[in-house]
Amino acid sequence: MSAALAPVVSRNPADPSDILVETAAPGAFAAADAVERARTAQPGWLRGGAAARSAALGAIAAAVEAAADELTALAVREVGKPVTEARAEVARTAAIWRYYAQAPYDATGAVHETATGAGLLLTRRRPHGVAGLITPWNFPFAIPSWKAAPALATGNTVVLKPAPEATACAQRLAVIVQQAVPDGVLTVLPGGATEGDAVASAADVVSFTGSTAVGQAVARTVADRGVPVQAELGGLNAAIVLPDADLDTAAAHLAAAIAGYAGQKCTATSRVIAVGAALDPLREALIAHLRALPVGDPADPTTVCGPLIDERARSRVTEARRGLSELAGVPAPARNDGWYAAPALVENVPPGHPLLHQEVFGPLAVLLCADDLDHAVRIANSVPYGLVTSVHTASLDTALHGLDRLDTGMIRVNAPSTGVDFHLPFGGTKASSRGPREQGGAALDFYTSTRTYGLAPAHP
Repeated sequence: MSAALAPVVSRNPADPSDILVETAAPGAFAAADAVERARTAQPGWLRGGAAARSAALGAIAAAVEAAADELTALAVREVGKPVTEARAEVARTAAIWRYYAQAPYDATGAVHETATGAGLLLTRRRPHGVAGLITPWNFPFAIPSWKAAPALATGNTVVLKPAPEATACAQRLAVIVQQAVPDGVLTVLPGGATEGDAVASAADVVSFTGSTAVGQAVARTVADRGVPVQAELGGLNAAIVLPDADLDTAAAHLAAAIAGYAGQKCTATSRVIAVGAALDPLREALIAHLRALPVGDPADPTTVCGPLIDERARSRVTEARRGLSELAGVPAPARNDGWYAAPALVENVPPGHPLLHQEVFGPLAVLLCADDLDHAVRIANSVPYGLVTSVHTASLDTALHGLDRLDTGMIRVNAPSTGVDFHLPFGGTKASSRGPREQGGAALDFYTSTRTYGLAPAHP
């Protein structure tokens, strides 16, 4: 069987014998056909007007809330998300749709005076057409929603290509959306690289979240077509901890950011940089918090660190920590039938080790030391990525001194590196992002283009 026809399979990472989806990938022609059907539906969706689009997005938010228990259980089963996090993601998903339900009423342009005084100059933002969305498995409801909601609000139609590991979640979300919008306005296209490439090669605007290598390839494909593209990629995020910080609180934040959802977030903390005298007490506090962190069945409400998404992910984590001295001593996971890996904190990592410059995407972090804040900033900036940095200090002056020199798209002070405010722009620098920001008002700009109109009087 060719790679293009390989089946799409989604398994429960806590119990790999539990298969949620097993279906043939539709292939490139089906992907192109889905884009064309969406393109046919787009003019009618736009002509329906702001009230219709707003009502549809509001109805989707209400339907997500009504199905919250079902969606939560599905996220736990399909992607191994701990149930407390899954429930919070579903609540955020409803909030995202409700937030963008007001966007159709926003002003889409402005009126300007002409240089000569006669006539009018107008700007107006218009949808691109079909939005091709390629999404990962780790936030199976929230990421498709924070891409699809602003795309639909501004009058685009959507073709969503989810990661194979989150196919069931995407299909269930599609049912909710499709009950509120006309036929063809949103289509879910299961599949892998073949289908993703086909969507990127045909859509009128493309948004991608996933691995750096794949995202860079998608960005090149789309950019060569002259089509708008944004790509949210990897992270190797640092937490800088100053001696004046509340070290126990900082350690609690760091432990959650390292091992929450088994570290499978692009905003997870991968490097902990202790400044000066913070090193020894921070090490002790962080080890204690990691040891106390519940690891096991994602359906257990106390679990913080569940399974990794698949065997390949677990092998990547195992290989990355091989031969290193581990400090945390976290107990083995309570269950051994799934793809589990215990959280780990490592120190004295040799220069050039992959952990210092590559994203592992697991519950693993390196403890580093810095002489002072300037040294810590240099360490934080020394990697190819620049998504988010957290800074922990009791001094506002210290925080402000370091903020503008950190080469990351997001900076969080006295808070974990994880966590997203969906009403604000999201994105990074360097290899973490390509193209404009997503979320918030920035997303409405991305899914539209500006037209400038000059209106001169017929009879000067």
